[in-house]
Amino acid sequence: MTVLQVSCVQMHWARPMEENLAKTLDYVKAAAACGSRVVLFPEANLTSYYFPQVAQLEPAQVQAALDATCRAAQESNIWVIAGTIRKTHDRHLNLAHVISPDGTIVHEYAKVHMAGRDEQRYCRGGDKLSLFEIDGVPCTLVICRDGRHPELYRLPAMAGAQVLFHPSCSSDEIEAVCWKRTSGRAQQPVGPNSKMFHCVANTVGQSPDGKQTSSGASFIREPNGIPLAEAGFYQEEMITAVLDLARADRSYILDSQSNPPFLREHWARMVDEVKRRASLPPE
Repeated sequence: MTVLQVSCVQMHWARPMEENLAKTLDYVKAAAACGSRVVLFPEANLTSYYFPQVAQLEPAQVQAALDATCRAAQESNIWVIAGTIRKTHDRHLNLAHVISPDGTIVHEYAKVHMAGRDEQRYCRGGDKLSLFEIDGVPCTLVICRDGRHPELYRLPAMAGAQVLFHPSCSSDEIEAVCWKRTSGRAQQPVGPNSKMFHCVANTVGQSPDGKQTSSGASFIREPNGIPLAEAGFYQEEMITAVLDLARADRSYILDSQSNPPFLREHWARMVDEVKRRASLPPE
């Protein structure tokens, strides 16, 4: 494959699950209709990221929404990356689910670094990095704050990943969101330190109590950091771009693997461990 067309969906972060599911199904159809091979949704797009509301959802409800999304992927013959927050035996996991065009979940990743106070209270971090393929293209995932920790995507890039999918919900107090916008982005482009594509699906909107908002500005950037598509600060929308995969040569990553020489064997061991753990369930 020489190109991959990707759509990123920007959605409200604090709506009821029924509304989230309906919008998700609509956007799956819209992405397929415009020719995209994969559609990326924001962090926890199905359950919402609004605590403690999300913690009150029953696992069966969450699974039913995920099952409906799998059926939609199959009906539209498209890869879907969707998010949930799922109750486990020990708190919750913040999950990204990679769904193939036959409706099967082929990869799951649990967010490693918890962000706000509520997430730190209700959730725990995962214990693996993400590595999977979309139509033979090596890819990786991080969720929201994980993107501030470059090792989480640089190690999968050392293993071959050319595309970083980055679902996010940069909800915060209004002053903090203003700072994120002023400083550039809630998510800093990774291309300039990796030479891989970076696809971000972020959230918009205020919490029901009006105390928090989200920064929007989803983007698709090519390996030099140049934007191919960008979303606004406030509205729900879908952005789309065609990725010329030959441009994702991972040259900075390859340089890091080679120099300084004393690190080479350590990188190699870590990459082997990333590959070994990639298919483990996120528990």
